[in-house]
Amino acid sequence: MISTVVLNSPSEPPSSQPEVIQPIFDRFSSSMALHTSGLIVMVAFYLLVMAIGIWASFKSKRMEKNSLSGQMEVSFLANRRVTLAVGVFTMTATWVGGAFIIGVAETVYDPTKGLVWALIPLQMSLSFIIGGLFFAKPMRDKKYITMMDPFQKKYGKTLTGLLAVVPFVSEVMWVPVTLISLGVTVSVFSDLPLSLCIWISAAVAILYTVLGGLYSVAFTDVIQLSLVFCSLWLCTPFVLASDVYSDLSLTAFNHTYQAPWLGRLDPDDMWRWIDNFLAMSVGNLAFQDFHQRTLSSTSTFTARMMCFIAAGVVLILGIPPVLIGAVAASTDWNMTSYGSPSPYERGESAMVLPIVLLHLTPTAVFVVGMGAIAGAAMSSTDSCLLAATSIFTTNIYKMIRNQVSDRELQWVIRITILVVGIGGTSLTYVDSRVLAFWILSSDLTYTIMLPQLICVLFIKVSNSYGATAGYIIAFVMRVLCGEPVFSLPAILRFPDGTFEDGVYIQRWPFKTICMLMSLVTIVTISYVTALLFNKGILPESMDVFKVKAWGVLSPPEEAPEYEDDNEKVSSEPMLDSKC
Repeated sequence: MISTVVLNSPSEPPSSQPEVIQPIFDRFSSSMALHTSGLIVMVAFYLLVMAIGIWASFKSKRMEKNSLSGQMEVSFLANRRVTLAVGVFTMTATWVGGAFIIGVAETVYDPTKGLVWALIPLQMSLSFIIGGLFFAKPMRDKKYITMMDPFQKKYGKTLTGLLAVVPFVSEVMWVPVTLISLGVTVSVFSDLPLSLCIWISAAVAILYTVLGGLYSVAFTDVIQLSLVFCSLWLCTPFVLASDVYSDLSLTAFNHTYQAPWLGRLDPDDMWRWIDNFLAMSVGNLAFQDFHQRTLSSTSTFTARMMCFIAAGVVLILGIPPVLIGAVAASTDWNMTSYGSPSPYERGESAMVLPIVLLHLTPTAVFVVGMGAIAGAAMSSTDSCLLAATSIFTTNIYKMIRNQVSDRELQWVIRITILVVGIGGTSLTYVDSRVLAFWILSSDLTYTIMLPQLICVLFIKVSNSYGATAGYIIAFVMRVLCGEPVFSLPAILRFPDGTFEDGVYIQRWPFKTICMLMSLVTIVTISYVTALLFNKGILPESMDVFKVKAWGVLSPPEEAPEYEDDNEKVSSEPMLDSKC
């Protein structure tokens, strides 16, 4: 899931990464002598992933026949048979995307940013910890299927279906972001056109996701994350063993070949830094991907433990790209085959990690390192496909059709995965807007969905009136705050802003302000409307959402409650981790 988020701050124009991808690819293609061996490695990797995905799909079908649960629980939640070991793998792999690795290295290397702006591993870790402490238990205890089920239980199908459009669009927007890094990785090896590599990669991810649902995604995540972990930690010692860079402890604080790689945080950027940190930590809790992993676990305890363990694994996986970025910032490029000027001066800092691996390590190590990026990117792509499909099928399609057979659902799931995959892949042709995809996705989840999720889970007074008002407030305020990437002018201007190239740049944490205003609106409007209708101040005929009549609703059909959380299901665990 985490892709280009660390490449640029949200107030900067999307000019760096997409525009340099093709030139970098052309130079890699002309300089590499082992296209054949690299292509063989990638083909072997894809075949391995496909084989595991197909094998998992057969187990999924067998589970479906023996299961007492419905089609959706099997497809989207692996019949809630995900054990702790598999859960940690799939939770981590979902968020450690290819551009997570590339982006962290680039941000540490970038002399205008540095490590202080590359805290994605820390943000992800904090997100998992908060999710495990507060969100995993209420969601898993109720045995929901998607993160939108509590909305359906409290607000009804119609409003939930409308609200579900937001997380659905957010997931679709992540597909092109993850595929870009995956396609670039394959194109570097194969000397094939970038667009063709993206479509090949998308086809592989779509195929095994269609075949086995979460079961295939989870097992392929185990292999992909294992390769990523081993490959990154194999490559890093070779990078550190090179003799073309200065002492990292010196270049961290002193200007050697460029600004210190630790970076600095100016007072004017403090609020923006806080805004981004919150959006990428607590904001990630409003993504379906996270809840899909906790809801698929064998128990509430397993759901919470996988969050805590994954929080540590993400930090460990963030160390290699940080070190590689620091080495790049400390390297005398005249002493390498890359030569001068530096990647930053050539406008190629977005691909500094593969540049370092190519010019500072043996060719075999470079191939292994790029394989790690490919594995990380594919693990994020399949998660986006499944998350978007689960929300559409459960909370949008079933709102339109009340009575749906398992066979019809099966076809809806397959077609939706295919459509989301093709649609998301098609968006990669809009290369210059990759950063825009991230901004749209993260803003939707943080400013709109996070306050909604908090209220529906933890604030009993919240109702449909408040949810509707909060949605409108968050959306309108965010649009009025402006966004340079979309050429939206800032109509609502907070103090201490500045003009850059004629564009007003907000320095206040405007996204957090929008989120908090939405949260306050939901609570206030819910309380007031409940008071007005329950006290008879407003006639019941005006109660459009039937707040007074509904009271506490029974669980929806899609989210049945069971008396015993350990109810036996006629299926085997995904992976028995008992000794």
